[in-house]
Amino acid sequence: MGSQQNEGTSYQPSERKPCANNCGFFGTAKNRNLCSKCFRDVCIQEAHAASAKATMEKSLLHSSAAAVEAAVVPSLDVAIRVAEPSSSSELSKPSKVANRCGSCNKKVGLTGFVCKCGTTFCGTHRYPEKHQCSYDFKGAGRDVISKANPSIKADKIARF
Repeated sequence: MGSQQNEGTSYQPSERKPCANNCGFFGTAKNRNLCSKCFRDVCIQEAHAASAKATMEKSLLHSSAAAVEAAVVPSLDVAIRVAEPSSSSELSKPSKVANRCGSCNKKVGLTGFVCKCGTTFCGTHRYPEKHQCSYDFKGAGRDVISKANPSIKADKIARF
């Protein structure tokens, strides 16, 4: 009866093979004859090795580019700089979460209002008149109007 069910399917039962690491469990062919735990450990080790290799190649590439630049720049009058990543102290600073009012230091949570000056305020201080806003609303309005309505001047007529 069991052989009749296997005739219609493509799955063929295989012999159980012990794990290639001799851990005592059974391995499968799709996992390189390893059990699931050993296969996961091997995959993690390969991922670490690949990331270490990529980091090493990047550092070697960066150092060789710096060496080529050092050899070329003294012969040129113009210095060419390679973009360098920012210092680690700048990267380690956490971004400030604006969850307090800029004027009264009240917790605002999700109801805080972000002004055009870039500061978060509570409901009382949300208007520019209520906090000493540093944003130039008049100048911004003038810029918008001047961009929307460019002045058009006709060419001067040549007089005889």
